[in-house]
Amino acid sequence: MGAFYEKILGPVLFRMDPERAHELAVDSLALLGRIPPACRMLEALFRISPGLFRPVEAFGVRFPNAVGLAAGFDKNARAWPAAAALGFGHVEIGTVTALAQPGNPRPRMFRYPAEKAVINRLGFNNEGSEAIAARLSRQAPPGRRRIPLGINLGKSKAAEIDRAPEDYLASFARLADHADYVVLNVSSPNTPGLRKLQDESRLRELLSAVTHANLERASASGKPRVPILLKIAPDLGFAQIDAALGVVSDHGLDGLIATNTTLARPGALAAVAEEGGLSGAPLRGRSTEVIGYVSRATEGRLPIIGVGGITDVRGAAEKLDAGAALVQVYTGLIYRGPFLAAELARGVADRQSRWVSAAGGS
Repeated sequence: MGAFYEKILGPVLFRMDPERAHELAVDSLALLGRIPPACRMLEALFRISPGLFRPVEAFGVRFPNAVGLAAGFDKNARAWPAAAALGFGHVEIGTVTALAQPGNPRPRMFRYPAEKAVINRLGFNNEGSEAIAARLSRQAPPGRRRIPLGINLGKSKAAEIDRAPEDYLASFARLADHADYVVLNVSSPNTPGLRKLQDESRLRELLSAVTHANLERASASGKPRVPILLKIAPDLGFAQIDAALGVVSDHGLDGLIATNTTLARPGALAAVAEEGGLSGAPLRGRSTEVIGYVSRATEGRLPIIGVGGITDVRGAAEKLDAGAALVQVYTGLIYRGPFLAAELARGVADRQSRWVSAAGGS
C-alpha cells in the first residue's frame, strides 16, 4: 500500500496546491467515516496481531496502539471517525479556538520534498468551538468510540493576550464533555503572541484557570475530570522547559506533548524565506531531544506524547525509547501516505514483543 501511494497517488497529490491536497484528504476520510462497513473492512486489513500488540495506558486513557494522528490534520472534527480504519490508535482534532476564524491568507502551506518537510502558517483556521461541539454531539461520545479523541485548544486571534484564559475557558466549557483528553496549545508560531503564554507567569494563570474549571465541571456533573495536557515548542531552551514543567507540576497536569513546529531552518532550509512553523524530518532530532529531557527531568512520571519528524518505524521507536508513551504523526503522512499509521503500529508492536521477550516475558 505504501508503494502505491509513493509511486502513484502521492505524485498526483503533489501536483496540487498543498492545502488543496490536504482538503481532499480530509474530505475523503470524512466520506469514508460515513460508510462504517468500509471502515470495518479496512480495520480488518490493518489489524495488528493480538498476540503481539499491547495497548497503551496513559493519563487514565486506554489507547489500542501507540500511534496517533496529530492536531492540524482534522481541524473541524470531520475526518476522525475513519482514522481507526487506517491503523491510528487515537486522533487529536483542532486546533480549535473559541471564535471561528479563517486563518492567515493563502498560500500558507509549502512542501520541501527533498527534506521531507513542510512549512505552514495556517493560523488556526477552524469553525470555532461552538460549531465543532455541535458536530461532536452527533458523533460517538467518549466510552463508545473505537479510539480515543483528543481536542487541541488554542487562543482566538482576536483575543488579547491578557484575555487568553477566558478565551480558552470558553472552548473548554463547550468541548470538555466530548474529549477523552484536552490539549492546551500555547506553542504554535502562527498566532501573534501565542508563544508568550509559555512564559511562566502567563502559563501559570492559564493553567490555574483551566484546571479550576475542570475540577468545577467534575464536581457539578459527577463526571470524571478530563485529562489536560500542554503542548510545547521545540524552540524553548532547557531553562524555559524547566520553568514550564514546574508550572505543570504545580497544577497537576496529566501530560505533555513534545513538540509543536519550529521556527528554526536547519540545513538546506536555511535559505527558505517563507514564514511559519517547520515540521517533518528536520524536526526529528530536536523533538526527540526535548522528549528525553522532559522524561529525565520528571523521572518518567509525566506521560509524554512525542511528535515531530516521524516518517518510519525507527523514528517512532526513537521517541518511545526517549520516554514518550505515545507518538503522533502528520507531516509523515504527506510523504508516506495514509497507511503509515498501520506500518508504525505494526513496527512498534514488533518492538514491544521483543522487549517483553528480552525481559523474560514480564
